[in-house]
Amino acid sequence: MTETPATLSACPNWTYLLREFAEMYRLGSAGGSQKIRGHQHRVRQAISRAVTANAEIIARPPEDKPVTMHLRRALDQGRHDRMESVVRAIDAVLPQLSWLYGYDKMPRGLDQKYAYAEIAGPQGPVQTQEVILGLVLFAPKTTYPSHAHEGLTESYYTLSGAVSENDDGVFAPGSMIFNPPGRAHRITTGDHEPTLLAYAWEGSGPALLGQKMTFARVKKGRA
Repeated sequence: MTETPATLSACPNWTYLLREFAEMYRLGSAGGSQKIRGHQHRVRQAISRAVTANAEIIARPPEDKPVTMHLRRALDQGRHDRMESVVRAIDAVLPQLSWLYGYDKMPRGLDQKYAYAEIAGPQGPVQTQEVILGLVLFAPKTTYPSHAHEGLTESYYTLSGAVSENDDGVFAPGSMIFNPPGRAHRITTGDHEPTLLAYAWEGSGPALLGQKMTFARVKKGRA
């Protein structure tokens, strides 16, 4: 007998988390940028369609990584800031998250300081072909090497901690980092606290399905 897949209507905590993502992309400022505003709108619409369609839930085996020893601190810090409601919704699905690396080859030491967990996308847990939503956790004093996503528009919201991208300012909780397709970006985190980010990737279905995560090669003589 074939087991009927679970759906959002039977898993309210996933639905609440999706709605928190949608609210984050509704309330977050676009800073006057039409490109950012358009990205926010497309992410919200993709989430709305997944909820309306009562998307299937594909359970992944829960999995931790070394960096998840910092997760409780990151969540606790997030409860004291403007992203509190998102953080509480994440906490409700915490036992079901699978923390991954996403790379075949990792720079030395990064496997101790980084991991991500998907919330929605072609690979689940919430099934959708229109957007990928997830979380990224960094330990203090992390450098995440330069990389780019071809064919995808990417954004991060800082949930706790602080992060800098390409040394262009510091993004505190509530801030958005926006990367158009193909833009190379390098991430660094603060010295004393972990950083938790929520992210969204949006683009064509083939781009979402075929995205390969690779780091840029560093030329000899350059840091």
